[in-house]
Amino acid sequence: MSQQQPPTPNRFVIIPEGELDDLQRDLRFHPSTTVNPKALSHAQLEQYNRDGYLKGLPLFSSEEAAAHRRYFDALLAQVMAQGGNSYSISTAHLKYGAVYDLITHPRIVAHVCDILGDNVVGWGAHFFCKMPGDGKRVSWHQDASYWPMTPSKTVTVWLAIDDSDIENACMRFIPGSHHAGHLTWKLSEDDEHNVLNQTVENAEAFGAPVDVELKAGQISMHSDLLLHGSEANTSTRRRCGLTLRYCAAAVRAHMGWNGKGVIVRGADPEGHWANPPRPIQD
Repeated sequence: MSQQQPPTPNRFVIIPEGELDDLQRDLRFHPSTTVNPKALSHAQLEQYNRDGYLKGLPLFSSEEAAAHRRYFDALLAQVMAQGGNSYSISTAHLKYGAVYDLITHPRIVAHVCDILGDNVVGWGAHFFCKMPGDGKRVSWHQDASYWPMTPSKTVTVWLAIDDSDIENACMRFIPGSHHAGHLTWKLSEDDEHNVLNQTVENAEAFGAPVDVELKAGQISMHSDLLLHGSEANTSTRRRCGLTLRYCAAAVRAHMGWNGKGVIVRGADPEGHWANPPRPIQD
């Protein structure tokens, strides 16, 4: 029997700002307080707290990265044959067993727990795939603007499926911008060729951008309050990454989003998260 999927919106759905304000979300940065990290060093935790991100962390061998790429190649072909596009593979951990295996992967989870603590939930998995010359950019934004969750204790792991560099439009971070709190954004117009639908204007007033170049199999990690984006891919090479979203189990998700959450480490004492099983489909 196939697994029934809970009715959960994806991260591109704009929730009216008033509705999110009604939730009285705590959108302050909550630094890592881990004393004895297992996967990250103390210096890396200090950097994450200061800058809001880490990049270039080696996670998978070249053979493992090649296997991830072959899997995505087949999945993308299937989705596009069904009328989807290279950005439409979202909430993938609830649909595909192989993606569930990645969001619960011990090596990834160990890095996340060093930041979030012992009780951690994985709640999002979305492939961001910029095809060669697709012309779409991702405007400066904060992930927290899209999510009806509180407090702001969410970490995104960006797993490079392809090599990601300046030429094929790697992500860009603005270090330290997570300390500015929740920033004002505007709706993006169609002619901006923006993959998302929010833009934080004058983002570079918060600092100089850093290019997040990654080899396939490496990861970056960033806070949900960090300003980030990417330019259009004008190269002849694809640029794909899998975003894996995690939060502390004590975070509360509204509007049905708790249906996405899988307990990847520790426990959820209050039973807030649905903790769905691994999908049968691979």
